[in-house]
Amino acid sequence: MIRPARNHPGFWAFVAHRVSGVALVLFLPLHFLALGLALESDAALEGFLAATEHPAFVIGEWGLVTFLTIHLAAGTRVMLLELLPWRDTRKGLIAFGAVLAVAVGAVFLVRAG
Repeated sequence: MIRPARNHPGFWAFVAHRVSGVALVLFLPLHFLALGLALESDAALEGFLAATEHPAFVIGEWGLVTFLTIHLAAGTRVMLLELLPWRDTRKGLIAFGAVLAVAVGAVFLVRAG
């Protein structure tokens, strides 16, 4: 039986990519609700947007931005590994993606606060 190397950075990059993808999929119904309210009436959209001032929504927006960045960086890593000649840059790509996700999340928090 082959066991995954759970201590390998590539495994954790895979997990981050999958978890961020699931989180983004779970966000979609809320996004579609907002779009539907925008089509329904101005008052319905304004009521929804007023509810988004709650701190839980601000934290959720931070999570959304961070998960989008994680998913983008991990997906780019996969594409680079597929398209570029094989080099031992895997750990560097993983580290770059992690730093990028943290930086974008931090910038979002600073701008939102």
